[in-house]
Amino acid sequence: MDGVLADMDAALARIAEQEFGVTVRSVSADPRSGGGGDDEKGRAEEAAGDSDGRVAAPAYDTALLNSLTTRQQSRLWQRVRDTRNFWETLDECEPGTVRRLQKVAHDLRWDVLFVTQRPPTAGRTQQLQTQHWLKRHGFEYPAVYTTIGSRGAIAAALTLDAHIDDRLQHCVDVATESKAWPILLWREAESYDRVRAGGVNLGIAVVRSVGEAL
Repeated sequence: MDGVLADMDAALARIAEQEFGVTVRSVSADPRSGGGGDDEKGRAEEAAGDSDGRVAAPAYDTALLNSLTTRQQSRLWQRVRDTRNFWETLDECEPGTVRRLQKVAHDLRWDVLFVTQRPPTAGRTQQLQTQHWLKRHGFEYPAVYTTIGSRGAIAAALTLDAHIDDRLQHCVDVATESKAWPILLWREAESYDRVRAGGVNLGIAVVRSVGEAL
């Protein structure tokens, strides 16, 4: 869901600006925030608890979130948990994609399963929030599965044909643990060619958009 269909990065960036006065412009101008190395990414995912951490997030949002201290990131995720039905407030990463996915699934008789590991928030359960969001954006009867388990094990158990994800590790798990075709969504232009070349060796298709994946 997040980073593929739903734009969680933009929502987190808005909260960071409200809570800490951190903006995209100030982070971009600060040379200390330019790297966004693995240590910072690890802290961001740790602070998020069981939330999706995204390797392929747009560079400016990654830099913004990685500029926060561990304590600030914990506060940010607590704000998410305290926000009633937070997951229903997100925008689409690619406007119109959910509706297009519904049409393609209908025309080609696909069964589509939306898998996510979102943390709980105030209000409805993660599953219901996700279903409401998908219905509002054009998918009529969304099947949503919330889990913290391996995507590869899920793909194998459900005998999936294909799996679209924006995390390389999830795609590696699918490639090694199941017969499903992993499709990695990688929007970061600078590293796209390198990631695509590596993906080919692992049997992973690498695309720039959900539209391209479809």
